[in-house]
Amino acid sequence: SGIAVGMATSIPPHNAFELCNAAIHLIDQPEASVADLMAHVEGPDFPTGGIVVDDRATIREAYETGRGAFRLRARWAQEDQGRGTWHAVVTEIPYGVQKARLIEKIAELLIARRLPLLEDVRDESAEDIRLVLVPKSRAVDPGLLMESLFKLTDLEVRFPLNMNVLSRGKVPGVLSLAQVLREWLDHRKDVLVRRSRHRLGEIERRLEILGGYLVAYLNIDEVIRIIREEDEPKPVMMARWDLTDLQAESILNMRLRALRKLEEFEIRKEFDTLTAEKKQIEALLGSDALQWKTIRWQVEKTRDKFSPEANPELGARRTTFDAAPEHDLGDIHHAMVEKEPVTVVVSEKGWLRAMKGHLADFSTLAFKEGDALKLAFHAQTTDKILVFTTGGKFYTIGADRLPGGRGHGEPIRIMVDMDNDQAILTAFAHDPARRLLLVSWSGNGFVVPEAEVVANTRKGKQVMNVKAPDEAKLCLPMPDGADHLAVVGENRKLAIFRFAGEGAKDTDRIPEMPRGKGVRLQKYKDGGVSDVRPFTGSEGLSWTDSAGRVFV
Repeated sequence: SGIAVGMATSIPPHNAFELCNAAIHLIDQPEASVADLMAHVEGPDFPTGGIVVDDRATIREAYETGRGAFRLRARWAQEDQGRGTWHAVVTEIPYGVQKARLIEKIAELLIARRLPLLEDVRDESAEDIRLVLVPKSRAVDPGLLMESLFKLTDLEVRFPLNMNVLSRGKVPGVLSLAQVLREWLDHRKDVLVRRSRHRLGEIERRLEILGGYLVAYLNIDEVIRIIREEDEPKPVMMARWDLTDLQAESILNMRLRALRKLEEFEIRKEFDTLTAEKKQIEALLGSDALQWKTIRWQVEKTRDKFSPEANPELGARRTTFDAAPEHDLGDIHHAMVEKEPVTVVVSEKGWLRAMKGHLADFSTLAFKEGDALKLAFHAQTTDKILVFTTGGKFYTIGADRLPGGRGHGEPIRIMVDMDNDQAILTAFAHDPARRLLLVSWSGNGFVVPEAEVVANTRKGKQVMNVKAPDEAKLCLPMPDGADHLAVVGENRKLAIFRFAGEGAKDTDRIPEMPRGKGVRLQKYKDGGVSDVRPFTGSEGLSWTDSAGRVFV
């Protein structure tokens, strides 16, 4: 990895044996795609091992675009401790993660009670990594424990891929895996040509010198006479035997012992060897196919050094690939939150808080001046709190995220992006198996599975479609087996009809859908809905008036 002016590059480590195989394939098949190359390069290979949990399609997309990230997880195993107990043992941690800092982070989370499934962490490492994770009890799901740790610690990291390189050594660009390997192979070819030309120049210089030596050996007596008698022997020799300046200078620099017969034989042998090498290099420089054949041989030679069979210590792949186990997000959230009873309090002006424990008496609750209790209910810190507003939107807030009981809480608009013209109708702890009856002030209504109303963002989820001056009026749990509905309007008129089961008219049936406006439950000339009650016809309906009288 590296950073330049306005640019950054990040390329994770890869297996040399696999890269060499991919390069050889690209030499044989110059138009090979990234998908073809991935038959040889599965993905990154980190020195510290670990498991890449991205699927093959994600890895291929990263290699095709030159940008992406790889999710790298620690390698762990479940060790049986007898009598149904177990430990999770981490044997490989992600590349670049410091073991001491990792243990420190886990300890901090334990102190902050954000890892309720974990009892303790122990470092039993010697030469190899060995981190022992002790669960709270034998009933803890090992996979869920590790998922909570992957989510909160560096036992899982994202290693970026940004293959921003200088193409042809000059132009910056983000390249695919195939393009990067092609650039490298082209570079190897340029190096081969430049090195060959340099070697050819050295050979030609040496052959020139050796040619002069051979002339000297053939005319050794004359050479000695010229050197002894002439004041300037160099130009005389150059004119006498048509020598170059380099040849003449080399002859003059020869040592006397080099005049042996054996030395002449060695020079002739070297001359013949260099002449043969010169022909080979000239043939190489004149043939593109021969150049690629040479590069292929060089890559094969490098590949053999990193063969897993010949050199398992260097060549064996350390990082493996596997799909991340699927766990419900709610289960993971629960695993990271200590389960404790709380009482959720909602004020008339939309302030929320969570009191510790399940309070029985709400009369002692304090509120800001001009504010009062709207509703309160019991929940657990692991629950999702659903808030339904007059605009027909549901908002989801984790009970553990609610401010504590000290003080008056916080306005809901700090926690979610609720429109100013909306107000809270009701709030309750989420039950995914429940169904809800939603009714608007104008008398429209429908049933929605509660699992469909959970919002995953601060903006909430629009479930009931209403337009001003209409607004959402009621949100009620639909009892199992309910087949009748009682609707009373602000005009005090009561309508009771069967909406499900045998005998229900098609026009009276209440639809079940994830979002919509609903059907008309009761028509009004003036005003709107006052109250609605679903019930089972065989059991009837009872209600209490303001005077405390019960009617059936």
